[in-house]
Amino acid sequence: MQSTVEERFQVSPYLVLFLVNSIQIGVGVLSFQAEIVKWAGNDAWISIIISGMYINILIWMMYRVLNKEKTDIIAINKKIFGKWIGNLFNIFLLIYFLLISIVIMRTYFEVIQVWMFPRVSLLSLCVIFFPLFYYIVEGGFRIVTGICFFGVMLPLYLILTLIFPLEFAHYDNLLPIFHHSINEIMLSAKQMSLSYIGFSTLFIYYPFIKNPEKSQKWAQFGVVFSILIYLITYIVTIVFYSEEQLKTNLWPTLDLWKIIEMPFVERFEYIGISSWALVILPNITLAYWAFMRGAKQTFGVKQRKALLFSLLVTLFVVPFVKTHSQIKLLSNSLSFAGYFVFFGYIPFIFISYFIYSKVRKNK
Repeated sequence: MQSTVEERFQVSPYLVLFLVNSIQIGVGVLSFQAEIVKWAGNDAWISIIISGMYINILIWMMYRVLNKEKTDIIAINKKIFGKWIGNLFNIFLLIYFLLISIVIMRTYFEVIQVWMFPRVSLLSLCVIFFPLFYYIVEGGFRIVTGICFFGVMLPLYLILTLIFPLEFAHYDNLLPIFHHSINEIMLSAKQMSLSYIGFSTLFIYYPFIKNPEKSQKWAQFGVVFSILIYLITYIVTIVFYSEEQLKTNLWPTLDLWKIIEMPFVERFEYIGISSWALVILPNITLAYWAFMRGAKQTFGVKQRKALLFSLLVTLFVVPFVKTHSQIKLLSNSLSFAGYFVFFGYIPFIFISYFIYSKVRKNK
């Protein structure tokens, strides 16, 4: 089974680095520290590396299947499990991609409301952002890839802002090393794995890569880049805050920005949050595109109709999720789906495909 995507719609293999990294770095960077410190404390940096390495293994599994079939997961599910069961898996993936968009969007809107414009309505934010999402996704995969590239490169300067908190660092917060149990570190790694969410969109855009076999190393580099960003951010955070402070801080990264003082900027967090729009834009548009493309392959609907449907669903859900507890409930739903993808679906499809291949070969 070969991909039927024309070359003019495809992108170069090295751009997969930006496709993978851009969807893994999102609003989670602003708050992930508080989640993982609960389990492993100052040793949570080990969990960041372990969970990242696990994602590398999952990507290797994905490529082992995709390189054999040269097509997307929608066709592979139908081929292995048949039309009905295969489409059940496909529908789950579509819901998963749409949920990624909704959760990232609503979480970012919460940051805007809490830190910048408390009185702005969710409907107003939707009206501002939705035309941009539609324009990018409707432009096709190459446009989405371009947004992913700029979404990585343009906000990269924000890494330099982590230098400022080091003036007040207490490096003894990193000690003692390895004083948490393996179980605690693994529980922290399990929680951290959700910060790498979204890389499974590779299952959908694989046919849109030129010479896709050559893109695997770039996908792995993309994950390594994500690990480095999370690792640097966590280490700076843990040497600035105590563990107890970190456990009760909803937005540690944003609080780090509050201490930045420049002659021409009084509230740098406003600049940081505004710049973060460039970070979440690839998250949302790539997930929308994956939903749109997957819906076309699964149900045969036109991509534009699938995109409009996804935006209407988002428009219905986002304004009704108002409180932080409701946002947390929505995030927990994504977490549950993410655990299923990470620890269930990808290993399952990897094993199932090679059993299927073995049986077919013997026949």
